[in-house]
Amino acid sequence: MVKVKTVKIDGEEIHIFNSAVYILESSLGYTLDLDIIVSEVAAKKYRNEENLIVEMELEDSRMLTFYMNLKSLSGGLPQLNLFCEISDASEYSGFQIVNENDLSFPNIEAGITLDEIRKYEMPNEKVTLKLTLPIDQVEWLKKKKSKELSEIFKEVIYEYWGKNNHK
Repeated sequence: MVKVKTVKIDGEEIHIFNSAVYILESSLGYTLDLDIIVSEVAAKKYRNEENLIVEMELEDSRMLTFYMNLKSLSGGLPQLNLFCEISDASEYSGFQIVNENDLSFPNIEAGITLDEIRKYEMPNEKVTLKLTLPIDQVEWLKKKKSKELSEIFKEVIYEYWGKNNHK
């Protein structure tokens, strides 16, 4: 079976935690499918894109470039599921062929946790808090820049979280 070594999307190499590349046979023909576990940051970056230029380096040193479509699958680990139509499956030696009626699609999530992915790249999310504080604290907060406040809150939360998660 063919293994993916590296993936570039629109010219940018992305870190992959696991992947599967295979040919999906359906009543409509064949598609080359690439399923990759990526960081939440990468998944968010590409999830609203419809078409992407994907370059794959396979472990057997083959280089493949495709204009691929993104299909959205929800749940589980952050991943990108890409596909493109191909005319002749025999041109892709060593690729697993999966029938649309098979229940044996490659499981790329096995053995990977969200914690491992976040150790590689932790996503940041904006949050709005509504607090009631003494006026002197409000005045102090208003003097701080957003980036500085983010760092203060991160430290405080990790400090508090660390103390309360080890009890």
